[in-house]
Amino acid sequence: MSSNTIRLPESTRRTVLSARCRIVVEARWFSATVFALILANAAVLGIETYSGVIGRFDDELKLLEHAFLMVFTAEIVLRAGAHADRPRDFWRDPWNLFDLAVVACAFLPVVRENATVLRLLRLARVLRAARFMPQLRIMLVAVGRSLPGTVSFLFVGGLLLYVYAMVGWVSFGAADPEHFGSIGRAVLTLFLLMTLDGLGDAVRAGLEISRWSIVYYASYVLIASFVLVNVLIGVVITSLDEARAIEEQEEREVLPVPPQPARTSEEDVRARIATARRALDELEDCLARCGTPHANGVEETDSSLLGHT
Repeated sequence: MSSNTIRLPESTRRTVLSARCRIVVEARWFSATVFALILANAAVLGIETYSGVIGRFDDELKLLEHAFLMVFTAEIVLRAGAHADRPRDFWRDPWNLFDLAVVACAFLPVVRENATVLRLLRLARVLRAARFMPQLRIMLVAVGRSLPGTVSFLFVGGLLLYVYAMVGWVSFGAADPEHFGSIGRAVLTLFLLMTLDGLGDAVRAGLEISRWSIVYYASYVLIASFVLVNVLIGVVITSLDEARAIEEQEEREVLPVPPQPARTSEEDVRARIATARRALDELEDCLARCGTPHANGVEETDSSLLGHT
């Protein structure tokens, strides 16, 4: 009697594969191991900056690099297998795309032949540590969400620098060519003054040229160093709050919410008591309307029975 192999449907096999891979990927030891390997990879990159170490352990370091690449490749395969039943969800996660790009580019011939690009690509693996650190992940998301506001800030700041640089070139170009001799020198001087570096020396040099220079420097420092910087801080803080809200929403979507036991509050008790009272009042009204004729009828029936008796 021959035994036939039972072939499961394609959808069932994908479901089984994703369930098995998901058990491994969602385990704590898996995340801890990958995080430790990322830190170890970063340590190896730092060791390779010493020429003496490379001369003595060049072969061992190359072997470690191949081992790291194999482990990270296996990690990406497992993460892709965890989404075998839902492939679109794998591509929707930006962290999966980043990890896949960092690992897959290491296999490209063009990248492997260029030592500089390969080192930069290996350095990008260190950024994958943000995947396992929620606070760092929130910071990166906040930086990304603050880019539109930062671009607007840079445009306003550049316009302010250009206007004040032109005014400085017109007012102090002839007397102070070292700092305001051209538009480029004036922009560089004002950019350094934005950090309040050398402000005292600049003000003293300006007062030797004209007393009105104090108005020029005071207005510029007030707008650039206080107003614009505070606006940038506000944009970053707002983006940080939005990133925290996004992270909390994703955690609520991923983690199942346990059923909460029903809690009776004081207002619910009062509402139930009020409902019960209304029901009793309605019952008393109904008995009052229906009970009197019924009682009279009973009395009349009893009287007639007594008469016949």
